[in-house]
Amino acid sequence: MCGIVGLYLKNRDLQPKLGAMFAPMLVEMTNRGPDSAGFAIYRDAVNGGRMKLTLAHDDEGFDWHALARSAEADLACSFSLEVIANHALVITDADEGAVRTYVSEHFPDVNLIGAGHTVEIFKDTGLPADVVRRFNLSGAAGTHAIGHTRMATESAVNPAGSHPFSTGDDLCLVHNGSLSNHNSLREVLKREGMSFRTENDTEVAAAYFTWRMRQGDSLNQALEAGIRDLDGFYTFCIGTARGFAVLRDPIACKHAVLAETDDWVAMATEWRAIAHLPGSAKAKMWEAAPRTVYSWEASA
Repeated sequence: MCGIVGLYLKNRDLQPKLGAMFAPMLVEMTNRGPDSAGFAIYRDAVNGGRMKLTLAHDDEGFDWHALARSAEADLACSFSLEVIANHALVITDADEGAVRTYVSEHFPDVNLIGAGHTVEIFKDTGLPADVVRRFNLSGAAGTHAIGHTRMATESAVNPAGSHPFSTGDDLCLVHNGSLSNHNSLREVLKREGMSFRTENDTEVAAAYFTWRMRQGDSLNQALEAGIRDLDGFYTFCIGTARGFAVLRDPIACKHAVLAETDDWVAMATEWRAIAHLPGSAKAKMWEAAPRTVYSWEASA
């Protein structure tokens, strides 16, 4: 049993308040997932051949600056970073794959948990309210965010096994449910060049959607293919650089509530996570239908 939430701001004037609006949504899901919590926030896009990476380590005292100096020297790249609790937000002109391989070989206890031009991911064990404070979510600005509170039913309870899961290209995913064919699908995706850091089935789903989009699918096309290829019960909330989408399994086993106003679109496992948002009393509200893709994206 887990809780998932998402918020996409259609009104640009609200973007400085994204974190303040989103943090209570995540905390409201505490009783559905007290083991760990995490969120992906989309903001401050980088360009000019640079990438934004989020790295994490279990030890808050880890020497991130030593890693940066080492990476700059060995990869002949720029590697600026901001340390946030036990995470480091990195902006680099190095190739993502090269950084991923380098970190894995030279700093195996460091986990690359987010990659793209816009996304930043923060996740850790503990109560959602503690995670929100640790990473100062309430003070964050941005365009949209997705989040997850976990009550583990499979795989380890540790920061690496927490959601969201990112597999590159600004795509990340949070998931309430369980997949039955993730082990076989993981092997298929490995042969297609995808790599994995955990045994979590959600990482497999994220990798599947990233792989489909790298083959040329739109987000909606990738999700529609997932209805065919992903067995199990699930509600997915998928973030991309331009917005987010929601998909439930064909029998709609797991909860998903959607609400929309002129200012925002929100989703949550339960309505109470949305009820505090401004204008929620007059929002259009509905339960997500099975095997139906709902998506909201800014124009390119």
